[in-house]
Amino acid sequence: MDIRVDCYAGYRDEETPRRLTMGARHVNVVAVQDRWLAPDHRYFKLIGDDGSLYIIRHDPHQDSWQLIFFKASPMMAPESPG
Repeated sequence: MDIRVDCYAGYRDEETPRRLTMGARHVNVVAVQDRWLAPDHRYFKLIGDDGSLYIIRHDPHQDSWQLIFFKASPMMAPESPG
């Protein structure tokens, strides 16, 4: 899924995701749990302000972002009827 990512550029010009936009939905990044490089992409493992886990991938050559993994927070799960 293609997404829009707003980033903060630190003192070394490394971009750090701060906000994800997926359609009309906005999620602020509260924690970057991990980041790693592959030959053609950069990956970030993030926790959103909704408590969910996101792994996103950045292609610096095309300047595009993709959501490649999502795990909803247990708090987001719909309540089952009692």
